[in-house]
Amino acid sequence: MEEELIGIKNSALSLILESTDLKDLEETKLQFLGKSGKLTLTIKEITTVPIEKRKEIGILANDVKQTIEQAIADQFEMLSKKKKTTLIEKIDVTNPGIKPEIGHLHLVTQAIEEITDIFEKIGFERVRYPEVEWDYYAFTALNFPQNHPARDEWETFFVKSQENPKKGKMILTPHTSSGQIREMERKGPPIRMLNIAKCYRRQSDVSHTPMFHQFEGLVIDKDISITHLKGTLEYFVKSYFGKNRKSRIRPYHFQFTEPSFEVDVSCGVCNGEGRLLDGSKCKLCKSGWLEMGGAGMVHPNVLKSGGIDPNKFTGFAFGWGVERVLMMREGLEIDDLRLLYSNDLRFLEQF
Repeated sequence: MEEELIGIKNSALSLILESTDLKDLEETKLQFLGKSGKLTLTIKEITTVPIEKRKEIGILANDVKQTIEQAIADQFEMLSKKKKTTLIEKIDVTNPGIKPEIGHLHLVTQAIEEITDIFEKIGFERVRYPEVEWDYYAFTALNFPQNHPARDEWETFFVKSQENPKKGKMILTPHTSSGQIREMERKGPPIRMLNIAKCYRRQSDVSHTPMFHQFEGLVIDKDISITHLKGTLEYFVKSYFGKNRKSRIRPYHFQFTEPSFEVDVSCGVCNGEGRLLDGSKCKLCKSGWLEMGGAGMVHPNVLKSGGIDPNKFTGFAFGWGVERVLMMREGLEIDDLRLLYSNDLRFLEQF
């Protein structure tokens, strides 16, 4: 009956709008709202509807009736005015039309396109791998021990499904690093991969959202060293943030890289000084540097998991948040990451 009521509403509205005089309009009104009208007869049949759905159908029927009545009233008023006036409205076809509002890509999408363009210029191939992933690709093959905290249900979203005997549980991928093993299996070295995708973690505050975007870089070839990694980092920083920005790497620890590094970018507000021109501390960085994300040389165990001989090939990898590098860009002052997904036009129209 729901489809029947909606069909009646659509038919009635169509005929009402097509009415050219008050006589046509009155005939349409009787056709649907008269004693033997289509809507009147349909409403009488509501008593045959199962009790559990009767209230829902009744509300819909009432809404359809009110909509038709309002449309008839509006059309009656319009036709009455038209009948009274003897003036012929003239349209100047030379007047310019009203341009429709045109939207634009979301600023996160804009950032993804810029990042892609930067890395494609130096030979990286853009790929994308599943957002619903197996534990094997997200953790096991990346050298994570079974008791690692990242495998806890308070850190990772687990999917209710049958566990794979070889690949383990199904999860929402917590990082784009899971694409490393899939890329090694797909083509083998030489590899220059750029994987950009959504990631999911159980975090929500001013600097985290349960869903976010990451871009993962992976290079594997013969004689790849930290020098190549540092050069790639510097190239990206200057291309994306500006020629005056600098990068640095600090020793760190990640399960899937050895050695591992945290990557910092010089602050665009204080130009890496840590202080502003008036001598006060920079509120954005406080030390002249902003943390961008992780990087490092691919761990030999990860190469083995991907079927690559670590004695013949080496590589580097990096993984950074798209939203994070976007917020670090010069002139963009966003103090809450969640604002990016608020769908507030007052915010989105600024970009």
